[in-house]
Amino acid sequence: MNVKKLLTLENEFLSVHPEGFASPDMLKIAKKHNVNKLSQFVKEICSKGLVVIPDIVKIITKSSMVSVFEKMRFRDLIKELSEEEKLLLVRAIYENIHGEEEEGFNELVHLLKPYKLAKWTIISAFRAYYYLDVDVFMKPITIKKIIAFLELSGLNYNATPNYYFYFVYRNYINEMKELVNKSLSPNNPAFSGFLMMSIDYMNYAAL
Repeated sequence: MNVKKLLTLENEFLSVHPEGFASPDMLKIAKKHNVNKLSQFVKEICSKGLVVIPDIVKIITKSSMVSVFEKMRFRDLIKELSEEEKLLLVRAIYENIHGEEEEGFNELVHLLKPYKLAKWTIISAFRAYYYLDVDVFMKPITIKKIIAFLELSGLNYNATPNYYFYFVYRNYINEMKELVNKSLSPNNPAFSGFLMMSIDYMNYAAL
């Protein structure tokens, strides 16, 4: 990891937004994503064991992180699944959040891959909203920018989600949070947003 570059991003961001994500303009952006409200919704649903399929659909369709196309495809897919497949999906999500995380992750990929919906955004969404301060929402464009700019070693991006990549990338994100001002990480989605915005600005300024 290039810590010098990370600290440069921190300095640049705080020079424009001294209060970090408590700055008025950042609070406006955060309101659009409504991360905390959706996180609370996910926790309420998961406390029931995710027994209601429509609520699983809502988690994805309400997310500002998932593309409109992926939302529609996921919603339509759920309608097509057999009752057995729906039960397997519920179990995989529950396992991913409350049981053997890796096993649940792999089960989700296995279930959604035949329908071309084993997307990083969908696979990572459930834990990302449930554990806002630990887990990471995996948005491909953001991931690739962060890996390249901060020179994160040991990570080879692949469009098909795999747990090892997810585990290592998440560790990097949580390690980076400890190296910068706390105002930049009210939660992990916000911290990833800080990295993405700052990297985009630095790349644009370098042109």
